[in-house]
Amino acid sequence: MLTYKGYVGIVEFDDEANIFHGEVIGIRDVVTFQGQSVEEIREALKDSVDDYIDMCRKHGKEPEKPFSGKLVLRLESELHRRVACAALREGKSINKWIADTLKDKAA
Repeated sequence: MLTYKGYVGIVEFDDEANIFHGEVIGIRDVVTFQGQSVEEIREALKDSVDDYIDMCRKHGKEPEKPFSGKLVLRLESELHRRVACAALREGKSINKWIADTLKDKAA
């Protein structure tokens, strides 16, 4: 994965075409890029993100922000109860407890 200005690009190699191609993830808009070397693919990501931001501005549209920090989570009622109890035991809100737990697991 590559990152630029908060945008994350995933990259694959096409052996037949002998080229790297990538796509920005975490947004609904489609932003792609390609290159023949690591240096080219890094530069192509930067160019594509910058072009995307410029295009949005020209059309009066706010560029999508990847990974806004908002997450809708649906739980079974029993798990919801257990999470709420765990959060209360630690003196935290459910949101804070989940965020702290995810930070520990994602480290």
